[in-house]
Amino acid sequence: MSRHLITSALPYINGIKHLGNLIGSQLPADLYARYQRARGNEVLFLCATDEHGTPAEIAASKAKQPVAEYCAQMHRVQAELSSGFGLSFDFFGRSSSKQNHKLTQHFAGRLNEANLISEHVEDQLFSIFDNRFLPDRYVEGTCPACGYENARGDQCENCTKQLDPTDLINPRSAISGSTQIEMRKTTHLYLRQSTLRDQLDTWIDSRKDWPVLTTSIAKKWLHDGDGLRDRGITRDLDWGIPVAKGNKIWPGMENKVFYVWFDAPIEYIACAQEWVDTGNGDNWKRWWRLDQGAEDVRYTQFMGKDNVPFHTLSFPATLIGSGEPWKQVDYIKSFNYLIYAGGQFSTSQGRGVFMDQALDLLPADYWRWWLLSNCPENSDSEFTWESFQIGVNKDLADVFGNFVSRVTKFCRANFGETVPAGGTYGASEMLLINELTNRIKTYEGYMEAIEVRKASQELRAIWATGNEYLQKVAPWIAIKNDRTAAAAQVRLSLNLIILFATLSSPFIPNTSHYLFDTMNAEYIGWPHNVKKELTALQAGHSFTVPKVLFSKISDNQRKKWYEKFSGKETC
Repeated sequence: MSRHLITSALPYINGIKHLGNLIGSQLPADLYARYQRARGNEVLFLCATDEHGTPAEIAASKAKQPVAEYCAQMHRVQAELSSGFGLSFDFFGRSSSKQNHKLTQHFAGRLNEANLISEHVEDQLFSIFDNRFLPDRYVEGTCPACGYENARGDQCENCTKQLDPTDLINPRSAISGSTQIEMRKTTHLYLRQSTLRDQLDTWIDSRKDWPVLTTSIAKKWLHDGDGLRDRGITRDLDWGIPVAKGNKIWPGMENKVFYVWFDAPIEYIACAQEWVDTGNGDNWKRWWRLDQGAEDVRYTQFMGKDNVPFHTLSFPATLIGSGEPWKQVDYIKSFNYLIYAGGQFSTSQGRGVFMDQALDLLPADYWRWWLLSNCPENSDSEFTWESFQIGVNKDLADVFGNFVSRVTKFCRANFGETVPAGGTYGASEMLLINELTNRIKTYEGYMEAIEVRKASQELRAIWATGNEYLQKVAPWIAIKNDRTAAAAQVRLSLNLIILFATLSSPFIPNTSHYLFDTMNAEYIGWPHNVKKELTALQAGHSFTVPKVLFSKISDNQRKKWYEKFSGKETC
């Protein structure tokens, strides 16, 4: 039994996430966690809400709630939606936890002792009306690239250009709307990660099996232009982790907090502490400390490509710079973007499908299947309602659902809701067993390599073998002349349902669990011997014909949903 530590990028707290956020980290991480558990391996799958920074304060202000109250409420909402999508976190924590406060301050102290933190005086926008500094998203104005009048100080939502607050034309406070803004001096702490460039370069080179997307982004940040730059780790904000080294406030930093990019990755570790402190685990250090048992852990991270620099450079610099034996990531699975019907998902414009809306339309497994089978691994993927309709109707309904329906209803009509006795497996059955044995090995290879699209294609091909077998042996014809032959064919097909449910459980867990229930079967582990697995349901075993597994999406539904989620017109 191997041990797998799995984390997905932390969803930000300022609202409900859209489908692109879901497939960019959490959903493929859940697929991998479920697969490793199904193989009998020990898994710790962690995630948390990312709760600090300007977006949290702004979102809370708009909601007219204290920021701590707002974050607590949105954590509950995101936890419920994660559960609704079947995300099997062992723990879903919070970056505002006391555990993360303490650990972040601990790392700051260690880095300072190693001479890896320096103070920098810099110019920053200050709102005279609000009497406060305005970090990135606290500034709004006109984008210099496209002229969009509501661009934020970190990025223009309209054209996606990365910005600094000082780039904006006619800047104004996002808090009050005041244009009474001037430049003032402020002092911040910086992580001197540039001094660790060579160590980081060597460390990245040691990860031979990383995806090209991950390695290329890391190397670009290391070597392009001036190379890896030092990064600020503090902000002039009220909400966040107080700037301290160990348990002592940092002199001169009394009214500042750690920058969200610094404390958020540390929450991966703190989340494991939360897991233990809430009575779920017994020893978090055996997962995170090399001197306490983590040597045999394989650590895999899942994230969108925009998060890669922080996880390949800045967070590793924190761990390396601490001088302590922390477990470093072994494999980073990064993803491109899912775009919506040719454009960007947009909360403000109501464009695209968000997690709560998706679950209101259809059960989670419909979405899980389409997203995973179309995930943006090697390039951006596009969600369209036509593609979604085809994926549901052709894959789930016509292939998997149709096979289950045909077999169980035919059995009920001719043998009752009981696995029939009689007959033996012949040449057709042996050919099927051999094909399935080979296909399952291929499927396992893709799953181990986290090649999600290829794994989904192979799983669909496995489902298709069931329908192909039925068409070949045609039990509805065989039963007219040889009832025992038909009984054997039906018996094998009923066992195929259990086999398919097992193999499909990482992708469509709710459907798989439902099939085990209706077939009155227990999960007996991952299939290692297909011939043996296809005798799991013995003659006389009773079952209930399941309801329709997947309803097809009609053209009228597709058109209605397209209109509903197309977004408002913008100037």
